[in-house]
Amino acid sequence: MSALTGAVPRPGRRTKDDRVLGIAFIIPAGIGLVAFYLWPLVRGIWLSLTEYNLLTPEQFTGLANYERMLGDSIFWNAVKVTLEYVVINIGLQTLLALLIAVLMQRLTQSTLVRSVVLTPYLVSNVVVAMLWLWILDNTLGISNQIIEAITGESVNFFSSALAIPTIALINVWRHMGYTALLIFAGLQSIPNSVYEAGKVDGASEWTMFWRITMPLLRPILALVLIMTMIGSFQVFDTVSVTTQGGPVNATRVLQCYIYDMAFGRFQFGYASAMAVGLLIVLAAITILQYRMTRAGETDLA
Repeated sequence: MSALTGAVPRPGRRTKDDRVLGIAFIIPAGIGLVAFYLWPLVRGIWLSLTEYNLLTPEQFTGLANYERMLGDSIFWNAVKVTLEYVVINIGLQTLLALLIAVLMQRLTQSTLVRSVVLTPYLVSNVVVAMLWLWILDNTLGISNQIIEAITGESVNFFSSALAIPTIALINVWRHMGYTALLIFAGLQSIPNSVYEAGKVDGASEWTMFWRITMPLLRPILALVLIMTMIGSFQVFDTVSVTTQGGPVNATRVLQCYIYDMAFGRFQFGYASAMAVGLLIVLAAITILQYRMTRAGETDLA
């Protein structure tokens, strides 16, 4: 209408309207951020400096909970168990996801194949844990029926020695498809001209993989490692469903110990101190990984 009448729109008003609209869209997300992230973070830091059990008022104790944490043998055992899980989960998941991504890149880029690869990730952690608990059951599980038919003996996959590797393999099965698609997206961003130049120079497929693919995948691999590391330290559902931290603390990871202290023994101050300690460690490892892998840089010209 303004074009027909020759009127010129006022840019100041348009900018003001856009700003109001933008704020209106940001407010719901901002409320969620404050209510479910910032406030729990501040509250957790405060509780870590107190003694609190829901029944009595909070009593400020300073760094007493952190001193208790440093001398707690069960806490350090939980740290050791968690680190064992993290190493197995990150190592196997990254290797298998990289293999799947390269195979999809080389053999097929079908949307159906990508959907099938992603399917386990769409199932909740609890359902996946229950499914594998039945499959690996010592007496009724189909896996042990097959093993017993071949060897004459069954395998207790959730025993002290095998429990953490078994839990790690369950989570690798669930997450490797999603990780593979992230790496596949990174492979798609590498120009074909780079590989064509390598072929002209006489480079083999193996040489191009190590000299071209891996360096150019560094930013996405750094992202994958950071995400996998953070998720691995926060493992809880699978352990809670399958072993509940047993046998004899063999699978009591940090999250299970924190949960038990908070909602089993109502020691919210000590549980908050462990949670804050885990937050600090994760932040430090993430920053270190980001800098060491140069995740914000790319070798593509």
